[in-house]
Amino acid sequence: MNTPGPFYLGVDLGSTTAKAVVIDGEGAIVSSSTIAMGAVSRAGMHKAVDAALDGAGITNADLSGTVSTGYGRRLVPGAQRTFTEITCHARGTVAMVPGARLVIDIGGQDSKAITVDDEGLVQEFAMNDRCASGTGRFYEVLSQSIDVPLEELGALALQGSNDLEVSTMCATFAETEIVSLLAQDAPIADIASSVHRAIASRTLALVAQVGRHTPVVLTGGVAQNPAAVEFLARALRTEILVPEHPQISGAYGAALLARDADHRGRPVVDDVAGADQLFPRPRPSEPHSCGSCDGTLTGSGTSSTVDLGLPIRLGG
Repeated sequence: MNTPGPFYLGVDLGSTTAKAVVIDGEGAIVSSSTIAMGAVSRAGMHKAVDAALDGAGITNADLSGTVSTGYGRRLVPGAQRTFTEITCHARGTVAMVPGARLVIDIGGQDSKAITVDDEGLVQEFAMNDRCASGTGRFYEVLSQSIDVPLEELGALALQGSNDLEVSTMCATFAETEIVSLLAQDAPIADIASSVHRAIASRTLALVAQVGRHTPVVLTGGVAQNPAAVEFLARALRTEILVPEHPQISGAYGAALLARDADHRGRPVVDDVAGADQLFPRPRPSEPHSCGSCDGTLTGSGTSSTVDLGLPIRLGG
């Protein structure tokens, strides 16, 4: 690796995956990695960091700054700063997709709707972190219930033609409802399709709390599911853009924030309260409430993938 320094590291230690991104002084991605953990894990975090550093051909000693984010952000050794997921996802997504105004991030245990300005600064946000409906966990429940690999759910759902009634969107009880549909001999493609539609409706309710803005960008592991993208596009009646590597947007944003702070010559900040002094504090919307969802899905839309044109090389 002949890329000149300085280098900055961003680490997003989420509920189910650890992501790490190394960028250069120009903000270009030099290396990245994504490690599935199953739960917040120091071991997974170390694997992600080591893979990203190895991919960049550098060591911790070569880093000019490190920022961490996510559920386990305080578990990342060597991080001089920590930022909220909201701030990092907004910053990283706008860098990946310039012009983005609404970021929808669907992770393993939560989902977020964030409106941003042209610099990637948060304007408003709403977050569903109290219920697994509409998150990656719910797709896992569907996968297990119909015995179809998670990576095959999207293609299967796009084959469904009948919209079945799916009213129970609590992941705890969802399996019972899906099993009931199976007992009625409902085609699994229709079950998968109907669940994807219902999840899109739940996400639409979250977006309603911050207002629909375009362009819309979907990030997180669920963004790799073509049916999730398609049905959300239909629900929002607009095109959904997906970055080439949607899972690393938070880690990328964290790395960019490390670079920004270094360029500003700001003092080290080691907590979220201090970090907010560097960047404006977002004004939160009302927390997500399942009772506000009406399960309605209307309209049509399209989906697409954005070619970032960045020197991305997946580490590990």
